[in-house]
This record gives sequence, structure tokens and C-alpha cells, in this order.
Amino acid sequence: MNKIIASTLLLMSVSATAQTTMTPELLWKLGRVTGLGISKDGKNVVYKVSTPSVADNKSTSKYFTVPVAGGPSVEVAEHKSLLADKSLSPDGAYKVYHEEVKLQDVLGKELHPDLKKSEAQVYNALDYRHWDTWSEGKYNHVFYKENKDGAKGIDLLKGELFDSPTKPFGDEADYLWAPDGKSILYVTKKKSGTEYALSTNTDIYQYDLATGKTTNRTEKNLGYDVAPQFSPAGDLSWLQMKRDGYEADKNDIIVSHKGIDINLTGGWDGTVDRFKWAPDGQKVYFIAAVDGTKQLFEVNFPGRTRIAVTVKQVTKGEFDVVDLVGFSGNSIIVARNDMNHASDLYHYDLKKNTWKQLTDVNQSNYANVAMSKTERRYVTTTDGKKMLVWVVLPPNFDATKKYPTLLYCQGGPQSPLTQMYSFRWNFQLMAAQGYIVVAPNRRGMPGHGVEWNASISKDWGGQVMRDYLSAIDDVAKESYVDKNRLGCVGPSFGGYSVFYLAGIHNNRFKTFISHDGVFNLKSMYGTTEELFFNNWDHGGAYWEKDNADAQKAYNEFNPINNVDKWNAPILIIQGGKDFRVPIGQAQEAFQAAQLRGIKSRLLYFPDENHWVLKPQNAIVWQREFFKWLNETL
Repeated sequence: MNKIIASTLLLMSVSATAQTTMTPELLWKLGRVTGLGISKDGKNVVYKVSTPSVADNKSTSKYFTVPVAGGPSVEVAEHKSLLADKSLSPDGAYKVYHEEVKLQDVLGKELHPDLKKSEAQVYNALDYRHWDTWSEGKYNHVFYKENKDGAKGIDLLKGELFDSPTKPFGDEADYLWAPDGKSILYVTKKKSGTEYALSTNTDIYQYDLATGKTTNRTEKNLGYDVAPQFSPAGDLSWLQMKRDGYEADKNDIIVSHKGIDINLTGGWDGTVDRFKWAPDGQKVYFIAAVDGTKQLFEVNFPGRTRIAVTVKQVTKGEFDVVDLVGFSGNSIIVARNDMNHASDLYHYDLKKNTWKQLTDVNQSNYANVAMSKTERRYVTTTDGKKMLVWVVLPPNFDATKKYPTLLYCQGGPQSPLTQMYSFRWNFQLMAAQGYIVVAPNRRGMPGHGVEWNASISKDWGGQVMRDYLSAIDDVAKESYVDKNRLGCVGPSFGGYSVFYLAGIHNNRFKTFISHDGVFNLKSMYGTTEELFFNNWDHGGAYWEKDNADAQKAYNEFNPINNVDKWNAPILIIQGGKDFRVPIGQAQEAFQAAQLRGIKSRLLYFPDENHWVLKPQNAIVWQREFFKWLNETL
């Protein structure tokens, strides 16, 4: 008996020691799942798994099917034939597609043909670069042609200096056939030059094949009109933001029914992420942030009857629903993730309210990984509001010990902080290295009402900064938090937050990490490419002396004005192809820190934009991130 007990204890010990924690290298072995749709026969979900290769510095993709009700996945060599071809007109006679067309000469070698070795570029307006690409006078245009070999395409935007799909992230979802096959609808922002950089006013246009005439279907709306879909009954629907220049305005589902535009979510206090019609056309399902998660919602479509429009939250739980793949009977197929697991596909029964996991792509990778624990905490802010704060604890957390703790500052600024699974700002990975992560749903985040989301605009250095400090001060009261080892980290607006907090933190933090953060609001205004964002969030330009909002933003809320109070080490990370927050922001911050004698380091990625996407760069990012924390925290 004693031998049996000893053997059992030994096995338990081996099992415990075999358990590992998440590492950067393991994180970049995880497969990334994308649901592509339901097969034409309705029996299977078709999906893609992209797997990064650090050695090759790229990702490879494989395609699979899995039964909609669950079962084994099967790899397929060719997946497109399994899905309905959305590029074909309803009768199959025509095909819609897009390609890039050259419309302007902007290169020195084009303007001066005798100087072919010149690398000069000549621009006359502010649309000269966007996201991570310089303009070469080329534009995305939508075409259609007969569905036969050798057919010649017809350009729906012939000669127009506009993009459809829109740049930088538009794709095939920006255009579609009308149900009768007589017209094509497409999304574009019909503004060019400096006006393009100042506006968010995208519209949905309808091109009539017979006449060649184009009609603006959303002309009355001045903000974003995107994501067009037709209901099963043939009604055009789309996502709409009302105000021009406000990229994070309330996003609503609009349906054009018998000549009337109906706002299905206008009376609901939230903002829509993405949506899909139910097959019977009676309901629309959509994803939205709510209280620190992303969940599935439904809204009924009453047409022009007197039946009330009602929005209902369908799912609940500590996870994010991140994509809508399709419907199968009374069920919907979605992608889902949480802070410990990358996305997989799930079957959700809308009648029984039950889940079934369809894929488990990373099962072997997660099998021996000790998971972190995420806890909800509600903190009272300085203005008496209740704020959700996610607290992520290390694997095998021991409350009798003291842990170094990181305040995570989210970007956006109006991006939700939910049960996300990032491959860079990965809370599971941070916690696995022995850090507690404090992630507040501070002012400016969707999921807590439209007013909470909007209140950050023109107040970057105000209540949101007090929210951050309220969160870290509250969690730091716990005995397991080492108050002498607090760090502050974040990207984009979170990077701005790091720079700003570095000047007002009153010795709370021992170290800082800012990734692609805004350091000098004045030089940012002079170099960023989407000026509508700065005009909205800061109230205008820095030279508008009579503009109280702008003067407060560019002076009181400008991190550069508090550099004399910096007193802690800072790591500054920057992408060379980031035109949203250009390289000068990092250079100014690093130079200031160095000249003030503050321990500082610049991590520069010349081939990355606002994100870090290449596998080897991502591993360098992770290693340098934790190396810095090891040195300074």
C-alpha cells in the first residue's frame, strides 16, 4: 500500500512539473481560426487555419470542414467550390471583382521621364499616404464583366480618384450584387486630396448595369455608411455612424424598407460591431461590447408595422463572440475566444441557448499550459461611477506572495477592453511571466453606454487618467500586490497614456512601456494622415487660439509638457511604417528621456506599421518587452 501511495504521489508530482506556462514562442505556434461560411449543401462549416512559422517569418494556411452540428474536421485541398460564389450575379451571367488602377502620376520618374533613376515623389494634397502606404496614384476600383473567358471588365468608378474597396482595410465585403442582378452596390468615400483626410463620410452607391448610372443610397448621412447587406426579403441594410469626422460614433443597423430608412438599434444604448440577417428575415443578429465582453445580440425587424423594435442580449459569459459565420436551422455558428484561448468555432442553439465547440485547433498547444485566472473588479472612480477592471492573475497564483503588477492602458482610444486574445498584448503571456495585469474599462470604451464611450473625446488627459489611477490604486491595496513594483504599459492611445502618466504618476510606477504612443500632440497633428480623428478628439488645430477645446488638448493634455517630471525608466517601441502615429513621436520621446538622463530604450521596427505582424519581429517584441520588465521591475 505504501508503495502504491508513493507511486501515486510521484505521478502527481511529475504531472505538476510537466505543466508549463505560456511563452512567446508557444504563442506564435498557435493556429488562428477564420470561419469562411456554411457550405452550399448546408452540412458543414468551412474554415481556415493560419499558422505562423517563426523560422520562415510568415504564415501558412490550411482549409477544413466540420459538420455544423459537430464532429471531426476534414482538411480540404480546395475550399472555394464548397461555398457560394458571392462574386457571381444571381443568374451567374456576370462576375464582380476589384483591382487597382493607375490614375495619377506622382513619382518623379513619371513626371520627368528623362530622370528614370529619381526616387522623388510629388504631392499636392494630404491624401499622399495612408496607414502604412504612400500614394503612387493608384486606386481600388470595382469592375464587372461577363462570366466567360476573355470578357472585358467595366470600371464602375472609371476615372474617379476614389477607392472601393476603401483603404486601408476594405475588401470584397465593400461591394455586392443587388438581389435582382441588375445593379451593384459598393462602398467608397468620394472625397480626394486634403478633403479625404478630413472626413469619414463614406457612402453606399448603387450602379445600374443597364444605364451606367450611379445613385448615392446614403447621401443624407454625413458619417460612415459601411457593411452593406441585403435581407432575405431584398431590403438593403448597413452600418451607419451619423457624424462626419467621428470614427467612434454610435454604430447602428439601418434597413431601407419600402423607401423608408429604419434604424433598428437607434433606441439601444450601445454600438454595433457586425451583423447578419437570420434566414427568415425576421431578426438581425449582431455582436456588441457589453460590460467587458463581446456578446451576441438580436433585434427584431418589424418592417413598417407598429410592432416595437426590441434589442435582446442572446449570450452571456466570460468570453468574446468575435465573428458571425452563418446559420444552420435554429443555430448560429460563431467564433469565440477568451483571455486564455485563441478563437475557435462554436455552434450556438438559439432555441435551447446551448453551446457546442466545433473546433479545438490549439488543443495540443494548450494541453499542458497552466492557465491564468481573470477576475472582475468594480472600482469607484473619482466622479462616483462604477468602473469594470479586469484583473489577470498568474498561473498557480498564491495570495500569500507579492507580485509585480502592470497597469495596462488600452488603445483606440474608443476600443473595447473585453475578453480579447491578442498575439502581442497577450494578458495570458504577461501573467505567465509572473505579473498581475490590471486592465481597466476606463472612460472611452464601448460596452458601458454611449455616454461613457463618448466622454473621452476632447478630454484625453482628464477623467480617463483619473480612471487609470483609481484602478491601480484600488488593486494595489491587495496584500499580494507589490506596491514597489508597479509598471505601466500600453499601445497607441495607451502609449499616449503611458507618456502622460509618466509625468503625473507621483512615484506610483517603477517603469513604463509605450508602443506607438502619441507624445507631442502638436507634431502629431502635423504628421498623422487621418486628420479627422485629431480634429474630433482634440477639438481642432493647435493654432486655433480662440478654440478652448483645442488649446486645452494641445497644452494641458500634451505629454511633452510634463517631461520635466519624468523620473522612471521607459521603453519606447515604434514601427517605421506607422503613419497613424508617425516615427517622430517615438524619436521625440526617446530623445527627451535620454537627454534627461532617464534609463530608456528605443525598440524600432522599420518594416512594421501600427501593429507588429511578422513572426520574428513579434518574438523580438515579446522578448524585449519582458527583458525590459526584468531589468526595471
